[in-house]
Amino acid sequence: MNNMVRRNLRIAKYIFYRETLLEKRELLWTFLGSFCGIGLIGLMQNYVLASTDIVFLIGSFGASSVLIFGAIQSPLAQPRNLIGGHLISAVVGIGCSSLFGTFPMFAAPLAVAVSIMVMQISKTLHPPGGATALIAVIGSDQIKSLGWWYVLFPVMSGVIILLLAALLFNNLSKERRYPTSTRYTRVFNKRR
Repeated sequence: MNNMVRRNLRIAKYIFYRETLLEKRELLWTFLGSFCGIGLIGLMQNYVLASTDIVFLIGSFGASSVLIFGAIQSPLAQPRNLIGGHLISAVVGIGCSSLFGTFPMFAAPLAVAVSIMVMQISKTLHPPGGATALIAVIGSDQIKSLGWWYVLFPVMSGVIILLLAALLFNNLSKERRYPTSTRYTRVFNKRR
């Protein structure tokens, strides 16, 4: 019995400790990529669009950064999922807000549930997309006033900035490759 417990503890330690260890270089690229990606969106909001009410930096971009810079091999972090997940969720969120905006306690869960379902059907599942849909419904008055423009600004523009940063920073190191899907990797590796 003791041997079985020790064996299970050893396996658990391996799974929860060793599998999560990263090299310092990996941490550096993750930090630089996410810092620059979110930083560029913030710079655009503060300097380029300072005179407008357009909001470029939304919370779901932070969660996307975790995936596209910290878990680049995840299928949920690939460009199709990043772009499709956010755009689909933004459309669903604005739609739910437009139809049921006076009932946010109904519109909010509906937006998240429908966006998840549509992302699954379209094979673009990206967990931060659920937050993008939710922000469209319960976001600030500034966000709500954007209406359908929310899909283009801040969602599509921010996602493009994050994707470009991910393509740059995740491919500067020889150990990292983004995107990791074989379909994308073949195209990207031909350019090297």
